[in-house]
Amino acid sequence: MRIWVDADACPKVIKEILYRAAVRIQNQLILVANQPLTVPRSQYIETRQVAAGFDVADNYIVQQCQVGDLVVTADIPLAAEVLEKGADALNPRGELYIRETIRQKLTMRDFMDEMRGTAVMTGGGPPPLNQTDRREFANALDRFLNN
Repeated sequence: MRIWVDADACPKVIKEILYRAAVRIQNQLILVANQPLTVPRSQYIETRQVAAGFDVADNYIVQQCQVGDLVVTADIPLAAEVLEKGADALNPRGELYIRETIRQKLTMRDFMDEMRGTAVMTGGGPPPLNQTDRREFANALDRFLNN
């Protein structure tokens, strides 16, 4: 099993949890981004820089991940694609995406995008990560890795 990270938007504190976990369990962690990343030196941690562009990193992760891999992403369409491929997906807030509800999440995401596009609703994305979110992510990651 490899852990793939949609690293362009992944919060630093989540990456740090992932670095420690990869070394602790001696598991391959691969961070994919369209910019250079600085990561701790470890045989278990590597980066893949892809070309800039819309969904280039996402497409790379989908192409490379395999059944049994874990993908860490807040991107619901990416999560849906990796679930369809047989990999698992975990949100940086600790939510493990599941096949039974991913279509519902995609529909809600598209609806919210449409609302923002019509100016009926303004505002950005989710609030910043807090201590509870970090703990939820660490606990969800541990549960996943120990199964």
